Amino acid sequence: MPSFINCIVHKYNKTDAPKVVTAQDIYQQLQDIKNADREIFIAFHMNTKMRVIAREIITIGTLNASLVHPRSVFRTAVTNNTYALILAHNHPSGDPTPSPEDKNVYNQLKQAGDILGIKILDMIIAGDKTYHSIQEGC
Repeated sequence: MPSFINCIVHKYNKTDAPKVVTAQDIYQQLQDIKNADREIFIAFHMNTKMRVIAREIITIGTLNASLVHPRSVFRTAVTNNTYALILAHNHPSGDPTPSPEDKNVYNQLKQAGDILGIKILDMIIAGDKTYHSIQEGC
């Protein structure tokens, strides 16, 4: 398992916080998980300037599934004063095509975020050589 697992929440300071403009920007931040042998679900906590203030590993799943619950996703987001989240996970198969479960999780988390006032901007699924953005539909 890659060494990043030792750091469940990585907080950035203002000088090293990556700015996110596109789904490709997030995919570049997923190089350490895209080839993992199990699903790893990550939340990128964003401030109002669209800078990453924290990267959090929400769950480490199995070969083809990951249990994701809204309370796990939003617990740190509330305490971090997160403006928005970009969600991401890998598909160990290498194919980033979203499953019906991926779409259900995204919709459930988007609804929970609406209630809490924390936007869900996108969910990126990382494959071996490419990615899928739920928002961009690619």
